[in-house]
Amino acid sequence: MSHRNLVIITKIILIYSIFFIVMKLVIIFGGAWLVPNLVLMLPFLILGIISGIQVKREKYSWWFVGIGAAVIILTRVYETQLAVWIQQQVMS
Repeated sequence: MSHRNLVIITKIILIYSIFFIVMKLVIIFGGAWLVPNLVLMLPFLILGIISGIQVKREKYSWWFVGIGAAVIILTRVYETQLAVWIQQQVMS
């Protein structure tokens, strides 16, 4: 794959991370569980910071794109189950 694709995918990860963080903040202020949503927001905060640094410095990495895509996919697939499990741990 080309360098252009690497840049585009890194920017997509950045935009998606920002969107997910904003979405979780809106959900929290709407009355959803605080702790599970903050915990689920954490990986996207890290992804957003790293991808923002990469875009700013114009130094991109396929490792980051692979790990970022895996984190996004796994978090979205298991989001509900993780939120319930985290809330149960907080309540007990």
